[in-house]
Amino acid sequence: MLASSIPPSLLFLLLLLLFPPSQPADAPLPWVELEGATLSHLLLDPGAGHLYVGGVDHLYQLTSDLKVMSHVRTGPHLDSPDCLPPIVPQDCHSATPTHNHNKLLLMEAGQGAEPGSLIVCGSLYQGICDKRSLSNISHLIYQTSNPVDTQYVAANDPRVSTVGVVITTKNKHEGGGAGGALRLMLVGRGYTSKGPGDIPPITTRRLFPVVPPRRAFSQEEELGKLVVGSYSEYNNHFVKAVAHGNHVYFLFSRRDMWHKKEYRTYASRLCTSDRSFYSYVEVPLLCDGGYNLAQGAWLGNHSGEPALFVVMAAGQASTPVATSRSALCVYGMAELDAMLRRAQEVCYTEEGRGSSGQEEAYIEYAVSSKCLKLPKDSLSEYPCGGEHTPNPIASTVPLPATPTVTSNTQLTAVTTATEAGHTIAFLGDREGRLHKVLVRPDRSGDLYGRVSVDGGSAVSGDLLLDEGQQHLYVLTSSRLSKVPVSSCERQTDCRSCLAIRDPYCGWCVLEGRCSRKHQCQRHLQPNHWLWSFEPTNQCVTVQSLQPANRSKEEQTQVTLSVVQLPTLTEAESLSCVFGVLPPHPAIVMGTNITCQSPAPELLPAMPTGSDHMVLPVSLMFGHVTITTGNMTFYDCGAVSRLNQSSQCLACVSSVWTCNWCPLDQLCSHNHSCPNQHIILNQRDSPGPTSCPLVFALQSSALVPMGLSTIVVLQGRNLDVYTDEAPYVCVVEIEGIQFNLTAAVETTDDNTHTFTCSPHQFQYAVSQLQYSAPVYLRRGNRRIDASPGLRLQLYDCSAGQSDCSQCRAVPEEYGCVWCPGSPAPSCVYNQSCSSEAADTCPPPLISQVLPVTGPLEGGILVTITGSNLGMKYQDVVGGVTVAGVQCVPQPEGYQISTRVVCELQPSGKQELGPVLVTVGTTPPGRSTQMFTYQDPRLLDLVPNKGPVSGGTRLTIRGRQLLTGQMSDLSAFLGLQPCYIVEEVNDTQLVCRTGSSNQTGSVLVRVLFGKAERTVPNVTFRYRDDPVITDATPAESFYAGGRVIVVTGRNLEVAQQPIISVWVEPLEVQRVKRKRRLALLTAKQQLVFNSTMATVSELCSVQSSSQMTCPTPTVTPEVKVKGVWFQLDNVRVHFESIKGKSFTYYPNPQFFPLNREAPDAPYRFKPGGVIAVEGQDLTRAMSRQEVRARLGDQECDVKTLDSTHLYCEPPEVQPMTVDDGNELPSLMVFMGKLQVDLGSVQYDSNSLLPPVPLAVQIGLGAGAAVIILSVLVVILMYRRKSKQALRDYKKVLLQLETLEINVGDQCRKEFTDLMTEMMDLSSDVGGPGLPLLDYRTYAERVFFPGQQAAPLSRQLDLPESRRQTVEQGLQQLNNLLNNRLFLTRFIHTLEAQQGFSQRDRGYVASLLTMALHDKLEYFTEVMKTLLQDLVQQYVAKNPKLMLRRTETVVEKMLTNWMSICLYSFLKEVAGEPLYMLYRAIKYQVDKGPVDVVTGKAKRTLNDSHLLREDIDYCAVTLTVLVKNGVEVQPCPVKVLDTDTITQVKDKILDQVYRGAPFSQRPAADSLDLEWRSGQAGHLTLSDDDVTAVVQGRWKRINTLQHYKVPDGATVALIPRSQSSGGVGINQVFQTGEKTPMLEGEEEEGLRLWHLVKSSEDPEIPKHRKSSMRERERAKAIPEIYLTRLLSMKGTLQKFVDDVFVAILSTKRPPPIAVRFFFDFLDDMAEKHGIDDPETVHIWKTNSLPLRFWVNILKNPQFVLDVQVTDSIDAVLSVIAQTFIDSCTTSEHKVGRDSPVNKLLYAREIPRYKQLVERYYSDIHSAASGCYQEMNSTLTELSGSFASEMNSLVALHELYKYINKYYDQIIMSLEEDSSGQKMQLAYRLQQVAALVENKVTDL
Repeated sequence: MLASSIPPSLLFLLLLLLFPPSQPADAPLPWVELEGATLSHLLLDPGAGHLYVGGVDHLYQLTSDLKVMSHVRTGPHLDSPDCLPPIVPQDCHSATPTHNHNKLLLMEAGQGAEPGSLIVCGSLYQGICDKRSLSNISHLIYQTSNPVDTQYVAANDPRVSTVGVVITTKNKHEGGGAGGALRLMLVGRGYTSKGPGDIPPITTRRLFPVVPPRRAFSQEEELGKLVVGSYSEYNNHFVKAVAHGNHVYFLFSRRDMWHKKEYRTYASRLCTSDRSFYSYVEVPLLCDGGYNLAQGAWLGNHSGEPALFVVMAAGQASTPVATSRSALCVYGMAELDAMLRRAQEVCYTEEGRGSSGQEEAYIEYAVSSKCLKLPKDSLSEYPCGGEHTPNPIASTVPLPATPTVTSNTQLTAVTTATEAGHTIAFLGDREGRLHKVLVRPDRSGDLYGRVSVDGGSAVSGDLLLDEGQQHLYVLTSSRLSKVPVSSCERQTDCRSCLAIRDPYCGWCVLEGRCSRKHQCQRHLQPNHWLWSFEPTNQCVTVQSLQPANRSKEEQTQVTLSVVQLPTLTEAESLSCVFGVLPPHPAIVMGTNITCQSPAPELLPAMPTGSDHMVLPVSLMFGHVTITTGNMTFYDCGAVSRLNQSSQCLACVSSVWTCNWCPLDQLCSHNHSCPNQHIILNQRDSPGPTSCPLVFALQSSALVPMGLSTIVVLQGRNLDVYTDEAPYVCVVEIEGIQFNLTAAVETTDDNTHTFTCSPHQFQYAVSQLQYSAPVYLRRGNRRIDASPGLRLQLYDCSAGQSDCSQCRAVPEEYGCVWCPGSPAPSCVYNQSCSSEAADTCPPPLISQVLPVTGPLEGGILVTITGSNLGMKYQDVVGGVTVAGVQCVPQPEGYQISTRVVCELQPSGKQELGPVLVTVGTTPPGRSTQMFTYQDPRLLDLVPNKGPVSGGTRLTIRGRQLLTGQMSDLSAFLGLQPCYIVEEVNDTQLVCRTGSSNQTGSVLVRVLFGKAERTVPNVTFRYRDDPVITDATPAESFYAGGRVIVVTGRNLEVAQQPIISVWVEPLEVQRVKRKRRLALLTAKQQLVFNSTMATVSELCSVQSSSQMTCPTPTVTPEVKVKGVWFQLDNVRVHFESIKGKSFTYYPNPQFFPLNREAPDAPYRFKPGGVIAVEGQDLTRAMSRQEVRARLGDQECDVKTLDSTHLYCEPPEVQPMTVDDGNELPSLMVFMGKLQVDLGSVQYDSNSLLPPVPLAVQIGLGAGAAVIILSVLVVILMYRRKSKQALRDYKKVLLQLETLEINVGDQCRKEFTDLMTEMMDLSSDVGGPGLPLLDYRTYAERVFFPGQQAAPLSRQLDLPESRRQTVEQGLQQLNNLLNNRLFLTRFIHTLEAQQGFSQRDRGYVASLLTMALHDKLEYFTEVMKTLLQDLVQQYVAKNPKLMLRRTETVVEKMLTNWMSICLYSFLKEVAGEPLYMLYRAIKYQVDKGPVDVVTGKAKRTLNDSHLLREDIDYCAVTLTVLVKNGVEVQPCPVKVLDTDTITQVKDKILDQVYRGAPFSQRPAADSLDLEWRSGQAGHLTLSDDDVTAVVQGRWKRINTLQHYKVPDGATVALIPRSQSSGGVGINQVFQTGEKTPMLEGEEEEGLRLWHLVKSSEDPEIPKHRKSSMRERERAKAIPEIYLTRLLSMKGTLQKFVDDVFVAILSTKRPPPIAVRFFFDFLDDMAEKHGIDDPETVHIWKTNSLPLRFWVNILKNPQFVLDVQVTDSIDAVLSVIAQTFIDSCTTSEHKVGRDSPVNKLLYAREIPRYKQLVERYYSDIHSAASGCYQEMNSTLTELSGSFASEMNSLVALHELYKYINKYYDQIIMSLEEDSSGQKMQLAYRLQQVAALVENKVTDL
């Protein structure tokens, strides 16, 4: 059961000895992992110490140290909240295996001999309860198998809370008179929408005694319950139930139904003895700061008084949803009781009103009772109420509290403890943390600690302390933890103990431990227990220690001054301990303690290199250290020993009290010396030191090497020495001492001069000078020397290699350049035997860098050599390069050896040496020649690259290596191009940097300051390559699978690569390296510690496509990521597809001949070879596989996961392997090549031919058998009448047909796409003919109305206009009163004569009138919708919003239309237009009957032209006048088209992309056929040439006029006299095509392609039977083919529209999110849990209400003409959309309409789109209320000017006028309406608008 990472043995130790002092600060907490998440309840049996845990389907019993004693499974079981137990599956169809959530876990105490029991209630079976044994929960004491409805206790919904408390009271009715005890359980539970709906919020349940016929847990009439008027309105969320004193208290939150309808928390109370709930009273709890929802509570003690501790959270807006902002508030039970008593008293005796007349108490829960005025003593007489007292009482005055502590994480639980008189609260939170708070007496709090118990898992409300108050039991989602209340024991010293600031802890001084107060024996005495939480407390400390330091040579009394020393008894004593030495007794005198310091011989040795040591001085009580100070012991001898050069000075200037004995050479703490003379410490004798001292050098400190030199020293205070010992000078050179005898001279001022004997210092030193210490010695005594007294020995020749360097040495050294033998050198002037040189030799140049430079100069030239001057000034003006001055730079100059100069411009190309002149000497000349060059840039490759950079640019030219590499820099415009390779004379390679814009830039190369550009060539920064798709998204390890990458600008990248980032697995690293070494040279491997990348080059096919073979990776590595690197642009595969690229193990192939792999596989020609394998299709498709048999292809026919079938050539191919005669079968998958073995063809020549007779016989036999089978099948089919068979046949037929028409669809689709390519460019630009908002609104608000109010003006006589407009303005003000508006609408809807059409009209008028106040409009709409929901919930909620039967439903339609206009404009309009154009193009390609509207190309079988019409396409050359010029324009038409259809098609082509309303009407133009010079023939639908047969007259077509292909025609304006009348005149879009009225009168019937089936010659009784026969006829295949072909062709466009509407890739429109949230809230409010109902509401409000309307009527949004034939297609698409939005399963059968069958396969996919759309909106964070309001404000401002609100108000007034009396009456009935004088204000409006005389 224990499922943590702690080993069991360690856990056992932890549980036994929790947190011993040796444990680290972060010792793990003991916990146990339990099944049944989320665990909900925890109970502790204080007597036995057992724990009980209740969760989902599980119940546990554990010991106090978390060992599981017993475990019971309580679910899942077959159940449904809609059914009453026991559950019989046949009777309860909704029953499913259901989880059992533990709802109550209570303990019932034993009664006499009867043992106690555990009460367990779950959510199953309507919340029934069991009793179980406390000692073993698997033992059931009571369980009912057939519960009655009075035994339903807990809520049957896991989300609804249930609380309970067990009470014992006197039994007045049963069991031996009044003496018996009655044990009851009071239960509080929330409202559940399913199951029995009549269970009150608080009920009383019987526990004991249970005498039949009574039952346990039953809710009996005499036991009492809280009666409620409306269960759903009073949905109390219970948090806690507790018994205290003679009362039971419930804590819960709910909506405040009395006041503001906001959610708040209440505490209610009942008398324990009150069986009738007369005493029920509740009071709101207020926690300042907006914390209104209780989350957890605990009844504890605060400052000795009982108090209710409640953790509260702030609610989200006006909802019961808690936010993370929470607080702890504390309410005293005495104050709570006083508030409750006050509410009772006011309601009993003051009718609920307080002294000020304000309402203080009222009757809650919609009960028909009221507060009374009973006698004043009623409450004292009836403290628990009576039959005559009002109930249930609620206080309006809340009990306030200030938060003790607040938190930004939601607090979920609280418990409290009292420690040493202090109240401590422990709070659990949603993140699994425990917060520790000290609650002060004034109820303020200090948060002093946090413990993470179970990260990320909320702490359950049951937070319990163990019996010893030592540990907390914390229950989280799936574990129970045992947390110590404090960690005092872990603190080992006083400082850390006080630092933890834990109220539980304090430092017990004499016991030397951090403990709880009661654990410290003398905690009552002052200074014995120091409380950790008291900030003024400090540890016992040594304030001072006298003496603080002492010589280690002497012993002394030490006095410690101690602060806060605890008092001791007389018999007790303290001791002192120095370091680790034995203790010394201490004498205590007040706060001073005196000890003896240790004897010198006991002290430890002095640390090396130190003159003192610090010893701790500890004050001990027995073995306990009370406090510690520090004392320093010093050693004067060590002071002088550590400073040999100046022992006396060090001794007397020491911080210690040390004195110097000069004669004894001794530093001592004594004030006397063995030989009398003493020099005291400077602190004892201030002034200049009297130490004997050599203080200065009289001679020069500079001493040349190799020359005899005399050193003279000066000393003082040397008279103290009286002996005759000689003085010796000592010079130390690198550790070697040179002793020189010294002669002494004494002067008057106590100064001595010491002249050391001459000495020639000879020592090899590498630098010019060496600093050597010098001092004086007298006998064995070393005389102190001043710090820094040193000789500077120097050697002129060291480091001065030439004359200039030598002469540059400072003069005081006396170095000269001596030209003597064997070679000239730098020596001391006295050492030069010959004449020293006055001047130096000429400069010598050894190297010049670089040796080339640009003509413009500007680069630095470095010249190295010797004798290049003694200082920078020597070379100024003396340097020329190829004859041109070069200016030396001071910062680059080095004496004699280096000159750096800046190259000056040269007018032309020069070649010459470098000359350096110093002074008057001849110039130095370089052997290298310097060239002035003129570099030239010629061209560059490539000339384009992405703006992100990364392109390798090669610049070609001449003399490119001019100057040094460091002088060269390349730029593209202003952006650097980073040089990546060594530059040579003809080529420079650089990598481009990123640019912030696209465009052409100059390529520049800087040679120092000289700039060159590439002439006539620029580098073009292009937009970065963009990858939009890459497929497939998987490969196998061998790689080589081709990824097809599509995107834009792919050719811009110079070298696209695909890279795989891999991480080796540790175990096989060596093997991996060996395998990776085998990869081809084409791949680059870059190892970065453990990471590696493997890459492959991609091949760019075009700007929009490239192919990339996947790199090979080995199975021993883990693929961490795949990306495409296009120069500097890195595109991760995951960012393209939204999913990562996957590598799979290689597919496995088995040899052809598995039994004998070496033997050839025998193959019979004409068959196929079957190759077996595993996972063949996991990362491969058939098209990608190649198979070769020998030297020829084996054509791969089929590939599935286990088989590959390939068809080899008829004749055995040749082998390609020299070592094998037979060809081998090779399979190629990417880079994977598999040899499956050799193949041998079987020879056919060995078989004799089958004789002809046999063939005939076999054929005849087969024919007979087949015929027989057919007969049997036919007979069987005739007998079988199963619809399933027919249905399958229909589906199969459809599928087969769809496959057959696939090719035709593809061809059609290709044609359509070619046509639409031009259209796309139109649509993208101004070509989308979107209606302006006004027209759009007019068509949506007032569909089908000719003169809509939007386009009308107010028609009034001028004399009345001003008055009426004033009245209408007042009416507008009235409409802005919500009460008036809702009353007005409800009154209208109540009228009998107010039709459905009127309702829609009024809603649209209101939309117009309130368009400038859409926020208000929305609020009103929501209010009305809430009323509508209320109506439908009572009836059938699924029918809501199905039609537009009420004003509010039409308001909703209009509201959606307003809010979604911008979405139509930006997102959905374009695909909708593309669909319309695609349909139009497809329909027009086939014949369309102008009379019936039937078309050959359609989706609608009822509009399908079923007859075969012979037609052919004709291209007409139309003469179009363009300004003055006449241009021919080819137009495709059909020869069967009527003349009006031809005109329409010509207009479509000529006015392509223009809105329909801007085109000329077809009937305003004539079509002229022009043939030859004078042949002009006007064509028309009807003229004298029309063909009449009987009663049928045919409309003229091009075929009738015999117009040939390629004929020239022109559209000319129709002359007024022209008598021809067009068939398709301009009609309101969507209307049926009219007949010629004149013809109808003559009794002639018109026809075009087919004659109408309603033949007038056929009698009526036969017509119906003919129609039935036609319908019964199976659809001929060819017609189905036409429908399928049309469907396949339009599929992409239909998909695009549906995806545009339902895609959640872009955020759905805010209006949709807002409205769906509103519907979810409504469902939750009314307890509608059925997701189908909410789905239907959403569907009815958006897809069916808005989108279907737009899909069927694109002319509402677009300026287009929708003909009958287009409308028929759109109807099928709209129906498909409707079917996609329904929740019912889409079943089709043989009787299903063809339209349904057509999209049977697509609808499930569209359904998923709809469901994902709804769920994504539902799961997205809500809270779009603010955003919606700002959007509505914006919309109000944007479009309000388009609305003619006065006309709308005037139209509305007509309805007011019509129902004037009813509206006035309705307003006068309403009390609020009376207050606002609404009726009076309406009468004023009436008076103004139509001079109506009112009773004003």
